[in-house]
Amino acid sequence: MAEASIMLVMVSNGPGELSTWVKPLAEKLHSELLIQPRHENAPISMRLVLVPCPNATGQEKKAATQWNQFEKIISAQNFWYLLINPKKYGLWPSKGIVIFLGGDQFWSVLLSARLGYLNMTYAEWVARWPQWNDQIFAMSKNVQLRLPKNLKKRCIVVGDLMADINLKAKQVNPLPQGQWIALMPGSKKAKLSIGIPFFLEVADHLAKLLPNCKFLLPVAPTTSINEFIDLSSKSNPIAQQYTSGIMKIISPNDESNWRKLITNGDTEIFLHENYPAHESLSQCDLALTTVGANTAELAALTTPMIVIIPTQHIHTMQAWDGLLGIFGRLPFLKKFLGILISLWRLRRRKFMAWPNISAGKLIVPERIGKILPSQVARDSYEWLTSPEKLQQQKKDLQELRGEIGAVDKISKNIIKTIKNLFN
Repeated sequence: MAEASIMLVMVSNGPGELSTWVKPLAEKLHSELLIQPRHENAPISMRLVLVPCPNATGQEKKAATQWNQFEKIISAQNFWYLLINPKKYGLWPSKGIVIFLGGDQFWSVLLSARLGYLNMTYAEWVARWPQWNDQIFAMSKNVQLRLPKNLKKRCIVVGDLMADINLKAKQVNPLPQGQWIALMPGSKKAKLSIGIPFFLEVADHLAKLLPNCKFLLPVAPTTSINEFIDLSSKSNPIAQQYTSGIMKIISPNDESNWRKLITNGDTEIFLHENYPAHESLSQCDLALTTVGANTAELAALTTPMIVIIPTQHIHTMQAWDGLLGIFGRLPFLKKFLGILISLWRLRRRKFMAWPNISAGKLIVPERIGKILPSQVARDSYEWLTSPEKLQQQKKDLQELRGEIGAVDKISKNIIKTIKNLFN
């Protein structure tokens, strides 16, 4: 393969960003330009650099390799070695562009400085290092407004990269007819040990209130159905405090490509095992979720949600991330966790869910404290039987996002910059 004269470097991290940001943009650029590896002697080459991220699964390189979009993929564990000695990972032309598409924006700044390349950043909520960005692609006008006056000219409002994916998904792979509720108890054992028994019981209660509703449970790569079974059994001390559990798992049939979990209360829950589940989640009427990255993903999908934090299981919450984990490790304050969080939120006007944090106001409900599954079920019932409330939350979430067409706008600006580099 001939040496390219211009290098495109996409920087990203987790599976969500790869599938909804990196893949469609890379595909669009390949359709507009002659780029290696699809064209052996093309003057442009494209590489993917994965950066360290606590939410990554470790399977990102394997997934991206199958797309045949990148001449080389550098894994997150080699990122620091790349910064130290880029030549170890191939030849790098003197001209190039580093494009930030997920992770910590500072990693792409470091890499572009090390390689001597231009830096372009897709900023979903905020451009953190605008002084070192040659160009900023903003999801919404809010990003541009937050920039210093002298740097606003570097910013172009392009819209929402995920919006194009959502629109296509709803047209190509619609969910079967019905009222769908997503259950998102977490992806790590510390959260799942609480979430699995708690959310299964919520589903049993809600199924009695709304017999025709359908449940969807995405299975993250960091867990498995076998772990769900174990955490719903009496081997999990927390599960002993709940009546629900897993009775059996049913294989897919002609009507559904998904396996089904059947609870002790005879509630059917469809298991979505192809990660990420963005296509299906974007079509759900409501999501019940723990705090964390889930809330940012659901906001991106404009899926109405209720954020649930049952603080009664304090010993397990010691292993959680962020504020909850800090409070959970304070020996004399454990039993006052719910009160502490409530006071902190009220006095500091702070929120736990990402859409509320981003908006600076309450958009999605946060249920925190010694809450019961029956209470969450009744709350969910009120939302699901109030279409106007669901629509308003969806509208509020959409206002946090950008418009469709981001892939086209970003690719046009990249192509324009490439042409300038050739001159």
